[in-house]
Amino acid sequence: QVQLVESGGGLVQAGGSLRLSCAASGRTFSSYVMGWFRQAPGKEREFVADISRSGGNTNYGDSVKGRFTISRDNAKNTVYLEMKSLKPEDTAVYYCAARFPGYSDYDYWGQGTQVTVSS
Repeated sequence: QVQLVESGGGLVQAGGSLRLSCAASGRTFSSYVMGWFRQAPGKEREFVADISRSGGNTNYGDSVKGRFTISRDNAKNTVYLEMKSLKPEDTAVYYCAARFPGYSDYDYWGQGTQVTVSS
């Protein structure tokens, strides 16, 4: 079992930046692939990014490539999402999630943090 708590959301103007954090507790953090997802009102949940256990491999959704960066610090049991050049369409609740390598489904989810980008 792992517990995930996101932080760092807020209100930012278009073109601005935010850094989200997701702190994990429970079983060994470095055992999990970590991901970020987002969900805007009335829309389906969208994949944002994921990162391998070591941090050596990352993947991004097309809508955030070149603007967002995922990273992790296994010593601090934390995964980050650095968001730059934010757009109003990035407005959503952002969730971090954890899964075991080799599995497609994420087993653990945080409660989410709201990101609002004003135009």
